[in-house]
Amino acid sequence: AGVVAALQARFPAIVGPHKEDICYATTNRQAAVKAIAGKIDALLVIGAPNSSNSKRLVEVGRSAGCAYAQLVQRATDIDWRALQGIASVGVTAGASAPEVLVNEVIDAFRSRFVTTVELVETAQEHIEFKVPRILREAL
Repeated sequence: AGVVAALQARFPAIVGPHKEDICYATTNRQAAVKAIAGKIDALLVIGAPNSSNSKRLVEVGRSAGCAYAQLVQRATDIDWRALQGIASVGVTAGASAPEVLVNEVIDAFRSRFVTTVELVETAQEHIEFKVPRILREAL
């Protein structure tokens, strides 16, 4: 608390993190999963098996009403047999999963099915991080 107070005194316009102990990206992704879980037949979360926020997204999906929620690292991990008869699939990713893996999963669906992709955005993220001075000077 002392560090936060010192930063706020020094930088009055500073925007601090949410009070929760998870980052804004994880909070936003969990909110998006909650928003779609009752409307989809399956949820695929892209992330590493040791990623706590990815595993939590699977849990959030299940607890919010999605009967089938699985963690996959990439498209080759998808259990296509488990998805037979499924009409709608939600796809999300843990905070550290690269976007290229999300696109890989979407492309795998497109190669097998006629698909419609709908972006569900529950929060707009406008947070920018400045490059540290030592790195700017090195450029």
